[in-house]
Amino acid sequence: MQVINLNEKLGLFNEHWSPKVIGELNGQAVKLAKVKGEFIWHDHAHEDELFYILKGTLKIEFRDRTLVLQEGEMLIIPQGVEHRPIAEDEVWLMLFEPISTKHTGEVRHELTVDEFEKI
Repeated sequence: MQVINLNEKLGLFNEHWSPKVIGELNGQAVKLAKVKGEFIWHDHAHEDELFYILKGTLKIEFRDRTLVLQEGEMLIIPQGVEHRPIAEDEVWLMLFEPISTKHTGEVRHELTVDEFEKI
């Protein structure tokens, strides 16, 4: 058991769209990510995904609407819902999702991360 300082962990990396695992609990991975620009359309067929915004503003597009998340807000995206995150400026976020969750679902792309680094 140890205290985790989020700002310290966020200072360890600069790359975008490459989440880092900072902990695990009850089969869930707790990840930090820095994002900027547009991600790809994808879904997670069997896993829900939680986005919590630490810094910045994140748009998440769905096929029928766009939601905007501000610092201190979170959104749970149900399994199977296609979405595309967009960050006009750099956004820092925390993700909670099952350890088995594939980064881009079944979509393969140059942004796909197959193994998440633990920091």
